[in-house]
Amino acid sequence: MKCPRCGSEMTVDSHRKYALQMCYNCGYIEGRDGDSVKNAGDVTNFEHMKGLNFNELAVFLSEGLGVDKKKVVEWMDNMSDLG
Repeated sequence: MKCPRCGSEMTVDSHRKYALQMCYNCGYIEGRDGDSVKNAGDVTNFEHMKGLNFNELAVFLSEGLGVDKKKVVEWMDNMSDLG
């Protein structure tokens, strides 16, 4: 399913009582009013990345750069070991 806000592929969030489709790129969640969340164009990519957790950032970077998600996760793990 494509996100109605940004057009990227949505993921099933099954950690809730009812599984919902959600978009890791812009934060859209199925069934929520689109006005309650900032539009994707309201913030820069850097500002958006600062608010993402580890998994969301890995998906955001791998889709945006066209790199395998496993490689992005390995790179991020190596970077966290340095700090």
